[in-house]
Amino acid sequence: MKIAVLIKQVPDTEEDRHLAPSGSVDRSASERVADEITERALEVALKEKDAAKGVEIVAVTMGPATATEALRKALSMGADSAIHIVDDSLAGSDALTTAKALGAGLRDANVDVIIAGNESTDGRGGVVPAMLAELLGLPFLGPLNTVEFTGSSVRGERQNAECTQELAAALPAVLSITERTGEARFPKFKGIMTAKRKPVAVYKAADLGLGGINHSVGNLVLGANKRPARGAGTKIVDDGNAAARLADYLSTENLI
Repeated sequence: MKIAVLIKQVPDTEEDRHLAPSGSVDRSASERVADEITERALEVALKEKDAAKGVEIVAVTMGPATATEALRKALSMGADSAIHIVDDSLAGSDALTTAKALGAGLRDANVDVIIAGNESTDGRGGVVPAMLAELLGLPFLGPLNTVEFTGSSVRGERQNAECTQELAAALPAVLSITERTGEARFPKFKGIMTAKRKPVAVYKAADLGLGGINHSVGNLVLGANKRPARGAGTKIVDDGNAAARLADYLSTENLI
């Protein structure tokens, strides 16, 4: 089985986010890290590799040259190889263009499963995995809380507002997972050292036939303001009717 895992480099979630003059996230204003949800997606693949023989994992990303840091992290965790789609002409791509680029990079990779996180921490769109499945003509399962591979098929559970659903599909397929699938492992020293020798295929837009894509269509940010400082809250002193005043406040704020 060959599994592709979509990896994304994002600004560190522990730091403040800033917007560039263009309206996009200023990725130079904070540390860059591999998105935690994509590391959890990789963990799903690594668990299958631990459990079965002959499993190959390829980490895939579209991003600037610095995104190779996230790929090397994936390789140090246990991925066997990587694909990096990097081209200045793809900067600022919307979700559809991103899905088209990833699909072009994976079209000839002969993978059985593509695993992604359900949404990135910088964009929160959550639509790229489904778009990728549509472009590749593959079934899409997600967002899954559990994943189980059974020979030539995959199954898992999805939680919605009304119930828990069980989904299944024949391979090849595209999956998106939630944080409930489990935490990602830490790279070991041996993995960090061997990651330097693992192959990373680099593709430009022209290599994948992406030159004609119009990626300028999408959301346009016209302006932004910094988040205001947190103000003082409402203080209720118990003078005999604090319970009633508290209930009135919660009702006014639509909290009850």
